[in-house]
Amino acid sequence: MPKNYTLKQCSQLLQSKQISASELAQEYLNSIEQNNSSLNGYITLNKEQTIAEAKAADAILAQGSANALTGVPIAYKDIFCQQGWRSACSSKMLDNFTAPYTATVVQNLLDVGMVTLGRTNMDEFAMGSTTESSFYGVTHNPWQHQHVPGGSSGGSAAVVAARMAPAALGSDTGGSIRQPASHCGITGLKPTYGIVSRFGMVAYASSFDQAGPMAQTAEDCALLLNAMASFDQRDSTSIERQQEDYTRDLHLALNGLRVGLPKEFFGEGLSAEIRSAIDNVITLLKAQGAVITEISLPHTELSIPAYYVLASAEASTNLSRYDGVRYGHRATEFANLDEMYSKSRAEGFGNEVKRRIMIGSYVLSHGYYDAYYLKAQKLRRLVANDFQQALNQCDIILSPVAPTTAPVIGSHDKDPVQMYLSDIYTVSLNLAGLPGMSIPAGFDNKGLPIGVQLISNYFTESRLLGIAHQIQQHSDWHIKTPFSS
Repeated sequence: MPKNYTLKQCSQLLQSKQISASELAQEYLNSIEQNNSSLNGYITLNKEQTIAEAKAADAILAQGSANALTGVPIAYKDIFCQQGWRSACSSKMLDNFTAPYTATVVQNLLDVGMVTLGRTNMDEFAMGSTTESSFYGVTHNPWQHQHVPGGSSGGSAAVVAARMAPAALGSDTGGSIRQPASHCGITGLKPTYGIVSRFGMVAYASSFDQAGPMAQTAEDCALLLNAMASFDQRDSTSIERQQEDYTRDLHLALNGLRVGLPKEFFGEGLSAEIRSAIDNVITLLKAQGAVITEISLPHTELSIPAYYVLASAEASTNLSRYDGVRYGHRATEFANLDEMYSKSRAEGFGNEVKRRIMIGSYVLSHGYYDAYYLKAQKLRRLVANDFQQALNQCDIILSPVAPTTAPVIGSHDKDPVQMYLSDIYTVSLNLAGLPGMSIPAGFDNKGLPIGVQLISNYFTESRLLGIAHQIQQHSDWHIKTPFSS
């Protein structure tokens, strides 16, 4: 059975010298060897590199100059570049691509001595909500293997839930950290857009993409965000701000906290079991002195079409660079340059990626730009305004993460629109660029995890993490594992 260490516990074991970084890394490599074949959470491993990084961390620990994260292992979603590692974005197109440079957020974690375990599976180019579109096959939910882990960061969520890593990095474009965190029973944070650099993160939709931590607890996520967040001149959307300590509000008192429940999130389509789980969290918050109030986000039903128009438009632009010329998959037989482009792209991209490229190209085309893209941009502003008005009435917003628990593998094959609709509670947050997180809140009658979403205003991650931590201090949903359920 894998070791059930939180990231904080790993840090304490290393700092107290009860275990070395090399021994800890080997324990996780052993767990990966025993469990990954049944889950398909990791798609790239480099054991020699992992042990080399662990030995370097041991040297720092021996000198007494270690950071709280020095020697702690971590997994990275296959969207993050790291020099010398394959960064395929779980696609055939980049199956042979080895990164020549390292993403800023990965370098930040390497700089504090964290140890790389490997690359985790994801939906191809982060396009999907189930991890089924991966070129390397679907990842299985650790709680019940016939169910998906969510997506697109499904591999990251699965390896943390299965205790094959104490923490992982994911990326969130329309809910891709929060939704798999919910489906796998872990904690996942999408920070405010711009506080974590996107340099070296393969782009899906540039005005939405944001890296974030995935771990067992809110405290673990706060420790990770301390190292992840930084200003980066190489990212034009990076925000220059004073460095924060995101653990500072972990002991926040909840008395008087104003919690808003958006009425549009609790209507038709929401599972009764998820509503019951949210009610349990509400009861817990009330017991700590929080005040519950109903709020409105009136443009919620328009967030799905607005998001998929805008994200697909950006995807079609970002993925135009994959032409078989400089890097990536190239067709072996072609008559001319145009045919090389078309064949390479047809062979290199999967169905879901092709679908979004086609949608994006259509809405950006002459005659349709005003009718679709421009209108979606106006809706984006209305959605952001809705949140600001709501957050004037409350401190945080509490909502579902998804309408149901993790679906069965293959259940959306014939109707991708159903998969898109599963993002109804998450995409509006990305339209607005706000921070939000998913924390465990119970289980359905099949034993599948249920998460609840916490949303707060820009740059209030510290308070958001503090509220989540207090919920976890008064509950045990986050410490349950697939092995003890």
